[in-house]
Amino acid sequence: MTNIRIWSRKWGSDVQATHQREGEAGHSVRMKGTMGDTQRSQTISPQNHTSVKQATQMTSVDPKFCQQSTPPLLVGEISLNHLAIKAKGNPEMVFTSLAHGIDLAMLREAYRRINKRGAAGVDKVTAASYAQDFDNNLYNLYQQLRRGQYAATPVKRIWIEKENGKLRPIGIPAFEDKIVQKAVEMILSTIYEPKFYKFSYGFRMGKSPHQAVKALREHCIRNNTRWIVSADITGLFDNIDHKHLRDILKLRVNDGGIIRLIGKWLKVGVMEEGKYHRSISGTPQGGVISPVLSNIFLHHVLDDWFVKQVHPRMKGQSFLIRFADDYVTGFELESDARRALAAMQKRFERLGLELHPDKTKLIPFGWPCFRNGKAKKPETFDFLGFTFYRGISLQGQWVIKKKTARKRIIRFKKMIWDWCKKNRHQPILDQYSALCSKLRGYYQYFGVVSNMKALRGVWYRTIMAWRYWLSRRCHKGKVKYEDLMVSYPLPMPRIVHNV
Repeated sequence: MTNIRIWSRKWGSDVQATHQREGEAGHSVRMKGTMGDTQRSQTISPQNHTSVKQATQMTSVDPKFCQQSTPPLLVGEISLNHLAIKAKGNPEMVFTSLAHGIDLAMLREAYRRINKRGAAGVDKVTAASYAQDFDNNLYNLYQQLRRGQYAATPVKRIWIEKENGKLRPIGIPAFEDKIVQKAVEMILSTIYEPKFYKFSYGFRMGKSPHQAVKALREHCIRNNTRWIVSADITGLFDNIDHKHLRDILKLRVNDGGIIRLIGKWLKVGVMEEGKYHRSISGTPQGGVISPVLSNIFLHHVLDDWFVKQVHPRMKGQSFLIRFADDYVTGFELESDARRALAAMQKRFERLGLELHPDKTKLIPFGWPCFRNGKAKKPETFDFLGFTFYRGISLQGQWVIKKKTARKRIIRFKKMIWDWCKKNRHQPILDQYSALCSKLRGYYQYFGVVSNMKALRGVWYRTIMAWRYWLSRRCHKGKVKYEDLMVSYPLPMPRIVHNV
């Protein structure tokens, strides 16, 4: 007789939810007639009912088989689609039973979604080495989570150079931490997606920077925007207060298992050059869970506050566009803009954050005024790598245009110059292929309407840098521009996004 092993949770009645909160006991109601069976939650998926029925009819189970530490045949699973329906239908529901849904199926899906080409963490485990014994590794990870034995590994910290010459810390979690973080991120994103506002575009499914750029331009036109508050939060990922973050999470997700997992990642600390450093505040920038946590934090601190507290008190029209920790607010009246900026600074100070004093500006962005027959153009502002300015269209009318920000152009040109210098002795076909790839990637992001002039400048600079360093590979003389363009033509600039 074939023996089948089945794993499931204990049978019993689940507490019924009331007042839009899962897991709270319901009130007593006097019922007429004979009471039936206690209502029970569905422990396994419907497609496995046949297997369960067959297994329960077995009269004997081999004890040796029960002692084996092998993956179970059936594992209780949580449906993200079902969770999304509940979250959308009950915006104020507090979810209290989620951690049990992180099963083998969800861990496998999380593994499928994470970036396999990322750098290894402190444990030096890569995606390739983890996949060599994937089934056992994933099952052991699941057992650690199920038994409460999971422990996070310190994050590996590296530093990358910023545009202004300063260094930015980047955290690289261990590979198994990435898998569990991705599973929790999938659950949190599903629950919070219906609550996020439409003007939040960062790290969300179906949202992109180009949608944020298009929305910003349309809001400026529709709301007759004359004043812009361009703000930047100083070190958001490094300075988020852990207590404030936990309190905000519990307003929607009050599951002890999920809260404990997030607490482990927040307080696990970092390893830098072999030395361990404790984490008192902030989330590791570069971690899989960090983007969704920052979105949840800013949704409560900024988005919801602006919609419910700031916008109703404005005398003129106003709007907010946010992408992760970068956001722009527009106002019709100067008085509204100054009041809102002062309120933002006070609110962030109460939460232990601050707006960058140099990058946060109040910018006049109205229509040009004419004095002595000359037009005085308004100021410009940057957002997501683009500079927004007022310009004249082909029809002779003043419109809002965009171009690549000056810092981004300088950074790309410097990168091309250094790359051509470093790789000038490589085979010319390899250089040509790499430069074509870099230019196509540049066009793919910055190829927007009214930005053709900047694209052509980058294209020409790339040709000149390549020609300059190819001419210095040997003593035979300079490479002619015409010969290079005929033999190895680089991709021409093109408009990719109609925004």
